[in-house]
Amino acid sequence: MTAAREVPVPVAELNEEELLQWGARFSLSLTAPAFVTLSGDLGAGKTTLIRAIVRAQGALEPVTSQSYGLVREYASPRGAVIHLDLYRLRGPTELLQIGWEDVLRAQAIVLVEWPERAEGALPVGHIALQLAHLDGRPEVRRLSW
Repeated sequence: MTAAREVPVPVAELNEEELLQWGARFSLSLTAPAFVTLSGDLGAGKTTLIRAIVRAQGALEPVTSQSYGLVREYASPRGAVIHLDLYRLRGPTELLQIGWEDVLRAQAIVLVEWPERAEGALPVGHIALQLAHLDGRPEVRRLSW
């Protein structure tokens, strides 16, 4: 079973600065191992939120969009943070090619963009975050978790 944690679904409407602040607070609540998925359309703010999480962990490397790389690991004083962008995968059969088994065993905070590409391969109990554009409010995103 690959269900996310069974919790009530809180929702917040946040501008970019508020999203960064929320991500930093959320990051400080995480301890490894933790597995977090981020869903949402292109430009919904997934990488922005990941940037806030990674920075709050104390990583010094810049966090950029994973346009051409699928896996990136950041070292931080609190431990490793692994960022996966599965957008370019055609499905879960390609997960083994990117070291999925190692990622699942890692004692790290794992952040996965486009988790729907992993169809059924996500760990039980992962934390699922969703970001969405709001009609008529391009500067605001709806975050649910």
